[in-house]
Amino acid sequence: MPAYLIVHAERRGEDTLLEDEHLTLELATGWAIFHDEDGACYAVPREQIRSIMRVDEEETPAQTEPAPQKE
Repeated sequence: MPAYLIVHAERRGEDTLLEDEHLTLELATGWAIFHDEDGACYAVPREQIRSIMRVDEEETPAQTEPAPQKE
């Protein structure tokens, strides 16, 4: 599931973690805008952001072939 950690410029322990199955990030002029399946759901002005990191774990594909047999 997509997850983003927004680290705010003024480090007061108020960092924001956003998670949603359909979450996407748009970087517009002066804004970071997050969208879900219903549209824009969270926006933050660029000057208030120190960094944005994608922190979700990559999904590992299911093994499609059987493991090799030892002889």
